Amino acid sequence: MEILTETRPRRAFVDRGYRGHGVQTTEAFISGQRRGMTPALRRDLRRRSAIEPVIGHMKTDGRLARCALKGTLGDALHAVLCGCGHNIRMILAHLRALVAEILAALIAAIGAIIALPRPKCGIRAAAA
Repeated sequence: MEILTETRPRRAFVDRGYRGHGVQTTEAFISGQRRGMTPALRRDLRRRSAIEPVIGHMKTDGRLARCALKGTLGDALHAVLCGCGHNIRMILAHLRALVAEILAALIAAIGAIIALPRPKCGIRAAAA
């Protein structure tokens, strides 16, 4: 994160497998931790729990598991590009659903117009 933004985070919300890396300026909060948790910290930890499935999907569907770029900058760029790809896939899914709704409404409107009884007029109506 420091590579991309050039600022060190004050807080990090990590999973139970985290054992520490000796960083003194960042405060690490482990999921399941009970002591010292304010309501704001609990809310942030729940936000992290909501993001976990997204990361899992990016690892399986978005090719986040294997990085072909070189160095730490390549790792950071790969993560950002995988996130962009995931966002584009989500936007396309919403657009597909919107187009499907528009087409369904259009087909229903056309069906209603076709099903209307038409008044009889012309030569055949006058002869009958």
